[in-house]
Formats: sequence, C-alpha cells, structure tokens
Amino acid sequence: MQKITPFLWFDNNAEEAIAFYSSIFKDSSIETITRYAKDTPGQEGTVMTGSFALYGQHFGALNGGPGFKFTPAISFMVNCEDQSEVDYYWERLSAGGEKGQCGWLTDKFGVSWQIVPTLLGKLLNDKNTKKVYNATQAMLKMTKLEIEELQQAFDRE
Repeated sequence: MQKITPFLWFDNNAEEAIAFYSSIFKDSSIETITRYAKDTPGQEGTVMTGSFALYGQHFGALNGGPGFKFTPAISFMVNCEDQSEVDYYWERLSAGGEKGQCGWLTDKFGVSWQIVPTLLGKLLNDKNTKKVYNATQAMLKMTKLEIEELQQAFDRE
C-alpha cells in the first residue's frame, strides 16, 4: 500500500471526476466506489468515496459537499516525454476547465495540473545561466509549453 495518498474533496461529482481522470490516463484503474447506504449522511446510492490509480499513483476521492474548493496551491505535475504527450494531456485535462500560463491548467473540477515536458527540467538546471534565462523567458510567454520553442530559446546565445 502507498504510504501517502492524495485525497480529493469534491462537492458531489467524485464519481464523474474519477471516470474523467481514468479515461485520460492510459495506465489507470478505478479501484473502489463506496456508495451511501440508507440512514447515512448522504443520499442513498450516491458516491461517498472512491479510489483510483493513475500510472501507479493512488488517489482517494470524497463527495464531501460544497465546504471546500480546490486552489492552485496544490497541483499535479504530469511529466511528458514529447510534444504529442504535452498536447494530449493539455487538451484533455483542460477540456471544460481553464488554460493558464507556463503549462498550468485547471480542469473542469477545479483541480490544478502542470503539463511539463521532461526536457524543461534539464534546460532550467543547466550550468549556463544565459541559456537558462533564455528558456525561462520563453516559458513565461507560453500557455501550453512548446518543446521546440523552449529548445530554440535555450540554444540562442
């Protein structure tokens, strides 16, 4: 069992969110769905909690009501090997949500995601500070991160 599991609080759409995330990530599974029973605080038959996994990362979900909302203070970063992977996650996770700056987006449930090419970490940790500056400046102008543009900016002298 995973030692630390992110647990997401939804108003009343945890089941929809679990299905949404599981449909986007290829290596995913819906593990459990627990429904409210008769004489429990929630409406009988509706989802109380659920658990799912995305690429081996386990998550919990709860229909806890409108008491809490997601904020960008917590986000999930998706490391992408190439531009097609960046494009795939960017389009699917932002559907019905909001596209932000520098690879950040908020999905239709309010959860924040960072869609990041793995190359970015290499570029931003290079010893050549001028190249790092160039890549950073290029990134700051982007919404969805574009690998070729980041690499070109980095390679400029």
